[in-house]
Amino acid sequence: MTRPDIVIVGGGIAGASLGAVLAEQASVLMLEMEANAGYHATGRAVSFWEETYGGLAVQPLTTASGPMLSSPDPEFSRSSFLSPRRTLHIGRPDDAAARDRLLEEFDGKVALHGVDPAMLVPGLRPEWTLGVLEPGVCDIDVAALHQAWLRRFRRLGGQVRLATALRGAEARDGGWRIETDGGVIDCGLIVNAAGAWADDVAVACGVEPIGIAPLRRTVVQLRVPTMPSADLPLIMDICSQFYFKPEGEGRVWLTPHDEEPSLPCDAAPEELAVAEAITRFEAVVDWPVAAVERKWAGLRSFSRDRAPVYGFDSATRGFFWFAGQGGFGIQTSPAAALLGAAILKGEALPPAVAKIDPTPYSPARFS
Repeated sequence: MTRPDIVIVGGGIAGASLGAVLAEQASVLMLEMEANAGYHATGRAVSFWEETYGGLAVQPLTTASGPMLSSPDPEFSRSSFLSPRRTLHIGRPDDAAARDRLLEEFDGKVALHGVDPAMLVPGLRPEWTLGVLEPGVCDIDVAALHQAWLRRFRRLGGQVRLATALRGAEARDGGWRIETDGGVIDCGLIVNAAGAWADDVAVACGVEPIGIAPLRRTVVQLRVPTMPSADLPLIMDICSQFYFKPEGEGRVWLTPHDEEPSLPCDAAPEELAVAEAITRFEAVVDWPVAAVERKWAGLRSFSRDRAPVYGFDSATRGFFWFAGQGGFGIQTSPAAALLGAAILKGEALPPAVAKIDPTPYSPARFS
């Protein structure tokens, strides 16, 4: 590939999914600074397909992605990426306003109904009296999905250069000249799908950053031998103080739902966040914690209004933003890739995303 039409910076779920769509009609080169694509946020996600997760700005993308994740094109995957889970949103009496807001915001958009949470979660402490069940929620096989995007990208002629970071770029001759660890690359367009490093990539290209902020999220794996069942719902606090879900027999994945500002880095868990997660868990259920088996952290990157950013930069020609996807990039990846590709190519939205208004995701809103 002597002069690719498009260079995508970042090989996580964002870059892989968009690349797999763009490679149908263009020559695309993907630059990944790590030795393995998806090393950071994608590889550390506790991911699920949940239509309320991320709020109203994200819900249309999640909803449109559902059919493509559950019944993918056989050439993309021979099996579904989803498995049934359900989410139980829980709260205490003082959380009634948050419960009502959840039901009102998604009325007519997402199937939700009130339940007695104690009927679904044996061992739930008695003060957790409010419950909203979201029955359509599913677990996502993140690794399978990411690899499926990369396989499709390569099958269509896309190329991936691992351990190759963008160090700088200059607009010239109607395109870009990019300086990388592996030498100089000339291309037509740059797609910034660099996750936590999105603003850094922009600056390296002489583009004004738009305020993509990395926030650290901590996760722990607990061994809880007396957990009633591996088929329990994902349990999510209505006020966003925690969520946890079974991960096989006698194990739980738990997060305190922390959002600690961070520089772009190889994120690591902090002991205070781990301790806070366990404290919150023990205040919800009476399942004794036998051990902390694993702990890790990842960076979820948000724009200033917490909606994703898809579109050409307002001031710099040929620089396309595909970033700020928070913790929702995996569950929205099929719809986001179709939407982003249509915007980049200046084409009509394909049927699967035709009802989605791209305007709220445009970087022009930050101009």
